[in-house]
Amino acid sequence: MKIPRIKGLIDRRILINYQIAPEVLRRYLPPPFTPKLVKGKGIAGICLIRLKEIRPKGLPKAIGIGSENGAHRIAVEWTENGKRKEGVYIPRRDTSSRLNSLAGGRVFPGVHHLANFTVNEGNGNYEVAFVSDDDTSLSIKAKKTEQWNTQSVFDDLSCVSDFFEQGSVGYSPEHKAGSYDGLELKAYNWKVSLLEVAEVHSSFFENEAVFPQGSVVFDNALLMHDIDHEWIGLPKVKAPNNLTKG
Repeated sequence: MKIPRIKGLIDRRILINYQIAPEVLRRYLPPPFTPKLVKGKGIAGICLIRLKEIRPKGLPKAIGIGSENGAHRIAVEWTENGKRKEGVYIPRRDTSSRLNSLAGGRVFPGVHHLANFTVNEGNGNYEVAFVSDDDTSLSIKAKKTEQWNTQSVFDDLSCVSDFFEQGSVGYSPEHKAGSYDGLELKAYNWKVSLLEVAEVHSSFFENEAVFPQGSVVFDNALLMHDIDHEWIGLPKVKAPNNLTKG
């Protein structure tokens, strides 16, 4: 079933980004995906996004739904029809919406885990956390800043903004092994600002069986608000010759 074109508003989006040892990502990523590197480092992270007015394109805002959502993402490259592509591989999605969870892989791409979100925002401060139906957990405390992290692999805010704007295509594993649902984010007013992170916890990236100690290093955190957008369904990507890791 083709995923319909979806329209809505990104009310708030937080991107927490890490440098990760490329050999760790190469072991983790399924084919055909390989890590996209910046100055020899892989880039991965967490997207915490609050959506509003989400509905099939052409329908009125009044019927749209809202939700809090989390996605763990890895910047990747792959070859498709002889051409090199770039985007993100999204191994895990979590949502506050029971509808999103039930519709994952049908109306929305990939499997969505139902999660309990807690959010506290105001005066430039952001506290977002969730615990999912399988006890995966995440939390962040951050505040607005204009101070750039000089330890980042990116040169400045403009460079990291361009990196993520260009990586607007995402693929998520579906229920069938070796097949990945695709979605493109078309943002009409892309603009990011900086966050200073006081605390961050992710049971996903803190799993040392997958990400050994010292292989994951914080790089930067970004904030977006009030982004009109569309989600556009893409053809599935499949592992070459149905080859899968496992």
